[in-house]
Amino acid sequence: MPVIAPVPAARPARIPNQREGAEDGVAAGTTVDHLTETYRAHYRSLLGLAALLLDDTASCEDVVQEAFIRVHSARKRVRDPEKTLAYLRQTVVNLSRSALRRRILGLKLLSKPMPDMASAEEGAYDQLERDSLIKAMKNLQRRQREVLVLRYFADMTEAQVAETLGISLGSVKAYGSRGIAALRLAMEAPA
Repeated sequence: MPVIAPVPAARPARIPNQREGAEDGVAAGTTVDHLTETYRAHYRSLLGLAALLLDDTASCEDVVQEAFIRVHSARKRVRDPEKTLAYLRQTVVNLSRSALRRRILGLKLLSKPMPDMASAEEGAYDQLERDSLIKAMKNLQRRQREVLVLRYFADMTEAQVAETLGISLGSVKAYGSRGIAALRLAMEAPA
């Protein structure tokens, strides 16, 4: 993928407080001028390195810019100016890895939609239907409601319902058929 590098700005003015040599036995570190020259000379190659690790140009540019910002912030610790490019390369690799880790984590955390998930309209319609069924169930006789709940919601056989309620098998059948007929009428009636 082609990567277009921005045209660097004019050479920045020298920072007056920047130490040039080793005044107290400690090296001054990488200068802003050296970092600017490194930017001009190696920006495209660092973009190419990021492009090998990442998949889109915008992320590559972000990573390289962040690498320059971080090395600029720590330029006093880069004692040997010849190692500036090595520090930049390592920073680009580390930032690219971090970007990939964030992407992978984001993909893992995304909730995957259920394939047979109903639309919002269908869900609202189902809720209305459920509400009207519950209302119709409450209007049934107590025994009819008990038989229907045990038979269809608790998934018991007619014999199990008869045993649970202490009534005959014939009574379970009668209460069940009358309850279903009453529910059918209540559900078909306009609200």
